[in-house]
Amino acid sequence: MKVLVVGSGAREHALVVALQRDPGVTLVVAAPGNPGIALTARCEPVDPLDGAAVAALALEVAADLVVIGPEAPLVEGVADAVREVGVAVFGPSAEAARLEGSKAFAKQVMAEAGVPTAMSHVCRDGDQVRAALEALGAPYVVKDDGLAAGKGVVVTDDLAVALVHAQACLARSDDARVVVEEYLDGPEVSLFVVTDGTDVAPLAPAQDFKRLLDGDAGPNTGGMGAYSPLPWAPASLVEEVVERVARPTVETMRRRGTPFAGLLYVGLALTSRGLRVVEFNARFGDPETQVVLPRLRTPLGQVLHAAATGRLADVGPLRWSDDAAVAVVVAAEGYPVAPRTGDVVDGLASANDLPGVSVLHAGTDHDEAGRVVTAGGRVLSVVGTGPTLSQARERAYQGVTVVELAGGQHRSDVAEQAALAASGV
Repeated sequence: MKVLVVGSGAREHALVVALQRDPGVTLVVAAPGNPGIALTARCEPVDPLDGAAVAALALEVAADLVVIGPEAPLVEGVADAVREVGVAVFGPSAEAARLEGSKAFAKQVMAEAGVPTAMSHVCRDGDQVRAALEALGAPYVVKDDGLAAGKGVVVTDDLAVALVHAQACLARSDDARVVVEEYLDGPEVSLFVVTDGTDVAPLAPAQDFKRLLDGDAGPNTGGMGAYSPLPWAPASLVEEVVERVARPTVETMRRRGTPFAGLLYVGLALTSRGLRVVEFNARFGDPETQVVLPRLRTPLGQVLHAAATGRLADVGPLRWSDDAAVAVVVAAEGYPVAPRTGDVVDGLASANDLPGVSVLHAGTDHDEAGRVVTAGGRVLSVVGTGPTLSQARERAYQGVTVVELAGGQHRSDVAEQAALAASGV
């Protein structure tokens, strides 16, 4: 099987690595890919948002499957363009991708499906926002209705900060909306569910770290690290999410006439009142993908192709390694507000040579001298794997110390509490 992976981040790098482990996959091509992916796979300079170009490339390389990584191409309908030329694609249609493209739409679907979630108000102007914030109270949660690369959410005790964020979101366009939600207490969990529009197959849960700084301080980011498995999570969690969230949502989307086939990302809060859905995404999450896929033992290409062709039921329960995985994101100076680009990144080969360590590229490029340089906010995901969370975590941070990046930022507490708890400390 030949596979085309669309995207250029660490999530796509993780997908390429996992697909190359599948004995049934003979070729992996990435569009446009990145310098890390280019070390092991062919990369083509195609715009991921150009559906016609992606479809043409799929035909050119005789792809049996196209896997679309980022959310923006899905919302733009790139999956539809690929399907129109007769190539199987893992990723929902533009209509179905509205589950991520519009938080207000996702709330409508959740209500129809009976999915437990936070109380919310959809607001179109500042007066509505203020009324909703005052009604729900602090901590205040304000979300941009549209795509915001993981940085469209503000959670704050300061009413003025919440209002400023809402106003900035509303100023983006004449029809902009924001969603004001009640605050959900308890730890957050990410669960990926593969679906062909009828059947569902859950992946292993993970937890990510959204705030920039240790102790969950600082601004929200696209994610500064993640780990899997979650030794503290209830044993019934995955089954409960499948039965209360994933199946009802997939059934509701099919009943609406816009079946969702691809990856349903369920962002959860395990509150004092039970699980609640924080958000839906329509694709693999980043950085959670970087810690979930290394633990998957069922061949990934087989799973994704079955979902793309309506045969997910044939795959059976997915198999998992007992090993743990921890990812630590190395970000550029100035991230997330104004990340600096063009800084040289050294030590990558040495980090990759460490036992149980892999370096996945995200915001990187080559300069005129051929050196790897920063080209985005989140530059790398350094992943450590091992038989325990403590060992996986130790390996990930060993890799981080070897990487050299002027002004680079990373959290030092990714998976720290979970590792201590798992080791009985």
